Amino acid sequence: MSRVAGLVVASLLLAACGSAPKPRPDPYAGEAGSRVRPLPDRGAASVDALPPAPNCVPPREHDESLYTAGGLYAPGVADSAPPVAIDVSNIPEPVPRREPKSRYGNRETYSVLGRTYRVMDSAEGYEERGIASWYGYKFHGRHTSSRERYDMCAFTAAHKTLPLPSYVRVTNLDNGRSVVVRVNDRGPFHAGRIIDMSYAAATRLDMKRSGTARVEVEALMGPDDTRFADAVTSTPAPPPRATAPVPANRWRGPVPPAADRPLAPPTPMGAGPQVVQVGSFGDRMNAERLAQRLAEAGLAGAELDHAIVGERSVWRVRFPAQAVEAAQALAARILDSGLATPRLFGAEP
Repeated sequence: MSRVAGLVVASLLLAACGSAPKPRPDPYAGEAGSRVRPLPDRGAASVDALPPAPNCVPPREHDESLYTAGGLYAPGVADSAPPVAIDVSNIPEPVPRREPKSRYGNRETYSVLGRTYRVMDSAEGYEERGIASWYGYKFHGRHTSSRERYDMCAFTAAHKTLPLPSYVRVTNLDNGRSVVVRVNDRGPFHAGRIIDMSYAAATRLDMKRSGTARVEVEALMGPDDTRFADAVTSTPAPPPRATAPVPANRWRGPVPPAADRPLAPPTPMGAGPQVVQVGSFGDRMNAERLAQRLAEAGLAGAELDHAIVGERSVWRVRFPAQAVEAAQALAARILDSGLATPRLFGAEP
């Protein structure tokens, strides 16, 4: 009798496995030409079941070969929300303050898609009404124009001409919701849009599903401390949450001289041995060129690692796993060389 019962239980388990939902496709893949796909209404998710916002989702792997100077990053690939729901309700908004201008992203003029933009000297007095959009998982973990890493779970935004960084209050004119964001990136480079919100900010404004919204943008100058209002220092302003730098961004002008680069080594991922990654390419020849240039600069030992990321074939240039101190020292040497901006990853067991 017990044997028969065991067979029945086993049959039920097999039936349950057969009816389990298939894994969701990678949201990185989308329709060509689409900026942000409106999200389907899947019903309210339980906040208790959502991952804590400070952890957000892991940064994406990015293929630098999809970026063209003076253009956009991967224009034929759709942006999207993160692959899992994120609760942003407990993330604090940034407190406006006067920061030094970033060394990056504040050139007097720059050109994207054949159009030239002039960066404002100051954000003071800036007010504008227009259309806001948002950007998300496609760019998560890439460098912004100020060379801070884009964190889709932080209250940040991109603007074409405000000084970086700046603080603005954005109000959704259709529902009255507002959010304070720190502008640390350039964009949006789409006709008729005045500001690009992070995923977290779009969620706060309740414009995530529609993709765009009518907004009012007002600059906030913070405490009346003018000592650093127009200064440019050798140390870039820290991002809202400290994160390791990664290569590339949506728009990038000429690479600054090596002496102007931030020299702080990236943050280790964990306490164990670290892999130092210096680039990720869709073309193997580009990866080989970087490895050769590193060797010529006295940084031999880089290896090519092939991987499939979002159904794309990528070649990653990496140095083998080593102790944290050695990995950070190597990363600092790579930064000094001016050849790449390395990242550290915990070595797989």
